[in-house]
Amino acid sequence: MIRYLKKGAEAAETAEYDRKVRQTVEGILADVEARGDAAVRELSQKFDKWSPESFRLSGAEIQALIDSLPAQVIEDIKFAQSQIRRFAEVQRASMQDVEVETLPGVTLGHKHIPVESVGCYIPGGRYPMVASAHMSVLTAKVAGVPRVIACTPPLNGRGAGRDGGRHAHGRGG
Repeated sequence: MIRYLKKGAEAAETAEYDRKVRQTVEGILADVEARGDAAVRELSQKFDKWSPESFRLSGAEIQALIDSLPAQVIEDIKFAQSQIRRFAEVQRASMQDVEVETLPGVTLGHKHIPVESVGCYIPGGRYPMVASAHMSVLTAKVAGVPRVIACTPPLNGRGAGRDGGRHAHGRGG
């Protein structure tokens, strides 16, 4: 006889949960669309207990974070980035543009064109996923995306480079 240790929610319960999540997210998006940065600031304070003067790190803050790292960490980051960049370059090289004239005056083909802008989310919290910063930002840059933005949540109400925060917000580049 089968003994279940854990069972999933019933379909109706799952549908109701999904409806509530969708309603919450739609409300948040509408608020941000209507009120912009003011809504983002309120949400950051509410969910993250963080309301910095600017959500974007300055060049000086980024440099201070880099300077605070031990030399071995910098070397490890450079090694990881070189490996990830090299593989992304091989991947990009494998995606060839194609153009062929199938009949006189009829040209068919495809071309790989990067998107204009990419937003990269780097998971933070209890188990930060630093490697996702390298894999998402570097891959987008190798693909030729001109504008790459990265973000990560604050930790315990403290952002990177502010009040002793311990993890860095990414930057495009």
